Order: sequence, then structure tokens, then C-alpha cells
Amino acid sequence: MKRALAVILIAAFFCVAAVCAQTPPQAPKPAPELQRLNYFVGSWTTEADMKPSPFGPGGKYISKDHAEWMPGGFFLTSHSNMKTPMGPGTELAVMGYKPDDKVYTYDAYNSMGEADHSTGTLSGDTWTWTSDEKMGGKMIKGRFIIKELSPTVYSFKFDMQPEGGEWTTLMEGKSTKITGKEEPAGKEKKKGNKEGKEDKD
Repeated sequence: MKRALAVILIAAFFCVAAVCAQTPPQAPKPAPELQRLNYFVGSWTTEADMKPSPFGPGGKYISKDHAEWMPGGFFLTSHSNMKTPMGPGTELAVMGYKPDDKVYTYDAYNSMGEADHSTGTLSGDTWTWTSDEKMGGKMIKGRFIIKELSPTVYSFKFDMQPEGGEWTTLMEGKSTKITGKEEPAGKEKKKGNKEGKEDKD
């Protein structure tokens, strides 16, 4: 009896192994919703007005941003060089999508030591990103709204709501996509013939 049971178990093991060998697990594929993030792919210039608040001084915000897909197509990465009322800085942001929760994700880290973790939804041409974080022992809600005005221009505003308080707009601005090929800074075209040599008199 024991020998028969052992033979059955061994046969079952080899059958399962054979099935697994014939049907290897499928590699995960990016969610179709991720295609909507293609809107942000490319290079952009951003200009905004920051309002004075307990979170920082008011003034102009200017940045140059470049977004591209990571290999695999699951995450869109964005690198930014910015000038803010608090000084210059850089930022790395990563956008994705969580199919189980049906929300977009946004995680950003900058050279000023700030980290932002938001989730977003899309309705027509309007993106709404929300976040919750603790500051000074109190919870603060954030809301970042993007309105696509055209394939190359979008407006945005950032609101915050302290615990027990009202929503306040801290930042409003517009981003414009850079089209065409830009000449690298500091590089000038040489005047001359087709070989790049200067013409002689």
C-alpha cells in the first residue's frame, strides 16, 4: 500500500513538472491605463506663482522637466531642474498605476529633502492628485489639479488643507512642451562650408 502511494505521488510530481515546463508563467504587462501618461512624455518648461504661506515664501517658480518611460513601460520617470523662492533644486519623480486600487501613483524626491507620495485619478482632461502627510504633528491634505489645455500645454494649481482648516491655493502655473530639437547650451554652429571648415578669403 505504501509503495503504491509513493508511486502515485512521484507520478503526480512529474506530471506537474511537465505541465509547468510546457506553460511557463506569463510576464506581467503594463496596464492599459498607463498609456494615458504618454501625455507627459518629453521635455517641458514650467512657470508658476507661489503664494506666501507658512510652508514657504511667495515668488516665481521656474523649472525644466524631462519625462521618459523606464524599460518595461510600467513607470514614467521625470527629472526636473528648478528655481524656487527658496533657491535652486532638482527633483526626481516616478509615476505609475495600481490596477487593484484603480489609481495612478506619484512619488517624488527633491534636493531640499522633501518627499511627496500622491495618488491620482483622471476625468476627461483633468488629473486630480491627492496626498496626506504629517507636519508638526498635524495631518495636512494636498491636492494638485492638472488641466490639459492642448497636447502641448497644461495648467495646474496646488492646494493644501491643514487639519481643521480650509483649502488654500499655494501655487498656480502652466507647463509648455518643448517641441523641435534644441541646440545644446553653449554650442554654436560654425560658419563655413559643408565640411565644417571656415571659408578662406
